[in-house]
Amino acid sequence: MKGFVKKILENQTSCAKECATAFAPSNIALCKYWGKRDPQLNLPLNSSLSISLGSLGTKTTLSACTKQKDEIWLNGTVQDTNSIFAKRISEFLDLFREHLNNSFFTVRTENNIPTAAGLASSASGFAALVLALNDWAGWNLSRRDLSMLARLGSGSAARSIFTGFVQWHAGHQADGMDSFAEPIDVVWPDFRIGILTISDQKKAVGSREGMNRTTNTSTLYKAWPSQVENDLKKLHKALRHRDFTRLGTTAEHNALAMHATMLAACPPLLYFQPETIKQIHRIHQLRTDGLALYFTIDAGPNLKLLFQKEQQSAVQSAFPELTVIAPFSENI
Repeated sequence: MKGFVKKILENQTSCAKECATAFAPSNIALCKYWGKRDPQLNLPLNSSLSISLGSLGTKTTLSACTKQKDEIWLNGTVQDTNSIFAKRISEFLDLFREHLNNSFFTVRTENNIPTAAGLASSASGFAALVLALNDWAGWNLSRRDLSMLARLGSGSAARSIFTGFVQWHAGHQADGMDSFAEPIDVVWPDFRIGILTISDQKKAVGSREGMNRTTNTSTLYKAWPSQVENDLKKLHKALRHRDFTRLGTTAEHNALAMHATMLAACPPLLYFQPETIKQIHRIHQLRTDGLALYFTIDAGPNLKLLFQKEQQSAVQSAFPELTVIAPFSENI
């Protein structure tokens, strides 16, 4: 991975600031990334497409640390250096130290979404960290390059460099230089996302472990790449024509197909909780009753509802606890 970083930073010089702060939104994939062709470079087996979550995400402040180790904070609490969270951050920073005078850092991360609960906190976290590094070091890298660097920390972080609808291209090159994210030029002001939190507890099986288990053992996984290819075509068509029914149907089917590959893994992976199933049935009944409401779900129990502005009142009446996001009108 250091060789990959060197390629991107080979023409850059560093001019360190006292501190730098950056925000990155979390994102929800409408067409999922699930499976890697190169685990070291976080190169996906398939492309993916997402929508950002407006002002929900991660703010990271970075400054040089005089100690000979990193000091990692999460939501106001300093983390033990041996904790999983701190180790992931420090190991990621190790990739850049030779380009940063071997500095150690104080990293203050603030998530306004639950950490490690299936709401893509690692995506926004590594994206915010890369944006802060770019500012702190004065690299002035392109967003495309930043998406590739963020990808090294968490695959879906490539998409959190941008806002709105975003596609992450899987690429084909072994060196990973063609696997990057870019925004889709579609603005949909009436598009809404509702976060229905079933649990804010840390997942028993993380996404990385779950992904590896699925790709290595699931008999259903062979059909996944071809489904993704078809789903991406449907989603792009839906975005071009603002066809919400096509978008919602495709996103929901894609999510359930991904979870089907997990259920066929050995041992099986079941991220749903009883309340997750209950709410899925409820959404289906509301749709049968005429409400244009769909859902998607990542590797966790929490549902993300998809609807439009004209349905917002009815959806919030059905789900009073819902956090509603208007991704094209949020101030970030």
